[in-house]
Amino acid sequence: MTDSHGVVVRVPATSANLGPGFDSLGLALDLYDEVEAEISGSPGVRISVEGQGAGELDEGEGHLVVRTMRATFDRMGFAQPDGIALRCHNRIPHARGLGSSSAAICAGILAARALARGRGAGDLPDAEVFALATELEGHPDNVAPCLAGGLTIAWTDQSRAASMVKLTPHEDVRPVVLIPDFRLSTEEARGLLPKDVPHSDAAANAGRAALLVAALTQRPEPDLLLAATEDRLHQRYRAPAMPRTAELVRRLREAGVPAVVSGAGPTVLALTTRDTKDLIAPEVGNDWHIQPMNVDPLGAYVRFPETR
Repeated sequence: MTDSHGVVVRVPATSANLGPGFDSLGLALDLYDEVEAEISGSPGVRISVEGQGAGELDEGEGHLVVRTMRATFDRMGFAQPDGIALRCHNRIPHARGLGSSSAAICAGILAARALARGRGAGDLPDAEVFALATELEGHPDNVAPCLAGGLTIAWTDQSRAASMVKLTPHEDVRPVVLIPDFRLSTEEARGLLPKDVPHSDAAANAGRAALLVAALTQRPEPDLLLAATEDRLHQRYRAPAMPRTAELVRRLREAGVPAVVSGAGPTVLALTTRDTKDLIAPEVGNDWHIQPMNVDPLGAYVRFPETR
């Protein structure tokens, strides 16, 4: 499909919140979607999807990557092309709390920027890429690690302008994701959150989130990670929508594993060390896929393929 005018974007899965870091902390993982994109000479949208979402996703203008590309072209002042061709190689599970939507948005922005730049359009600086991704996704905590890699702290100010800081987790931190055979939409999970929370819970989470940054960036101690991943703001409120997830998190934590809900769920993220990684399997049933991961250090990657 691709020619000298095409572009390939690789984007990592992400896990947001990490327990107490609600809407602020995120981690990039070494599981990737890859999007090949080009502006085609024939009108219309042509999309092929392999892997996750094949046969389910919109294959026209409603596809999230296409919608994002068009929003990016508009932001750059680049004339909308009549034809767009995509080939999506998807490995990130959908509606599982591993950032598949954020990955699609980041891929769409970076693909459109690269294609428009190659045709003489003005630039879209990295800060504006992050701002647009946050605007389209709604929250910065998944798009930040997807774009930058590593461990990120993201926030918005009163004007809704988004910022982020990237940190490098200690090499001994080993994420493990436990992926269930059921799905949960982010909108459904977020709809369960109360408008107000007790001051004591907010204070507890602020302390745990600060502790978690320290626990992840120094040589990890299992007891410290376990304490640092305690959450009072969102997981218990979402539990009725994913009782199996909540029960697995409870069992793992009782066994000494620093386990949290990944993003809005229903995947569980365990931040393991050599001392805790072997404690997971006995607590997990057959309907969960255990997948050890590494932290992706680089984030989204763009390349131009060779001419065929």
